[in-house]
Amino acid sequence: MTPHGWAVLFESDRQRACADRMLVLTSLEIPHQLLTDGGRFILIVTEADLHRARHELYLYEQENRPPARPGVAMLPAQYDPWPGVIAYLLVLIATAWLAGEQAFDSDWLTAGRVDGAMIRDGQWWRVFTALTLHKDIGHLLGNMGFGAFFGFLAARVIGSGVTWLTVVIAAGLANGLNTWLLVASHRSIGASTAVFAALGLVAGFVWRGRLMAQDRWPYRLGPIIGGIALLAYTGTGDESTDIGAHLAGFVCGFGSGIVLTHLSRVFRDGRLQMLCGIAAPALLIGAWWLALR
Repeated sequence: MTPHGWAVLFESDRQRACADRMLVLTSLEIPHQLLTDGGRFILIVTEADLHRARHELYLYEQENRPPARPGVAMLPAQYDPWPGVIAYLLVLIATAWLAGEQAFDSDWLTAGRVDGAMIRDGQWWRVFTALTLHKDIGHLLGNMGFGAFFGFLAARVIGSGVTWLTVVIAAGLANGLNTWLLVASHRSIGASTAVFAALGLVAGFVWRGRLMAQDRWPYRLGPIIGGIALLAYTGTGDESTDIGAHLAGFVCGFGSGIVLTHLSRVFRDGRLQMLCGIAAPALLIGAWWLALR
């Protein structure tokens, strides 16, 4: 029962919450008492001081309000990833067959591989054509498997068309960057640069898009740490592995993923997904047309 002439100012089941407010009232020389009622703690003040006490506690609570946590983003609409994955596999298989048959009476390996000197001389299309060439069946199957897996994950949240156009462009940029940093005699082939661009794309989009819980640092950095771990585990093989291209692919893909988080509303348009899905193989076909002229 509240004493006559006194009014309830604050109630809580935690004594600490009342104690903090009592310190405020004490510093302002506002008379107060702490009562208990069945495990509840009740802070009371005189009726004459009630209005002033409420105002001062309001100011105290505003100043000590905990910073709002960034909300966890909701997972966007789930896209169908299979069209892009199937197209990726068909492109690699078709190119492998055409190169093996030396279609159009051309040496596809010589015409399409990354060649530092020729790229610097203006043959920019090589940064794209090299993505579809492989040295043997093992090399081809490995890139088909990992590329399909990472591409599936990315296309699930970004969409097949946008994902694979982004992967092709990011991987081409990575090949160009790697060539620029290395000696002019550098040569390489393989879709592994695109594989790690897809991995970076997933990591960047998930991290920047806050698709994982953000209240603890392991969750905030989880996509980055996971991506780097996979890069280290799968991208640093034997002495023939082009580690620079793998790293550049991951970095370019990661940056692309961050950019795409700002465009997520745009690429929800099915027509845009279709256009991008057509543009990705068209870019490769155009590059090969230039290479085989």
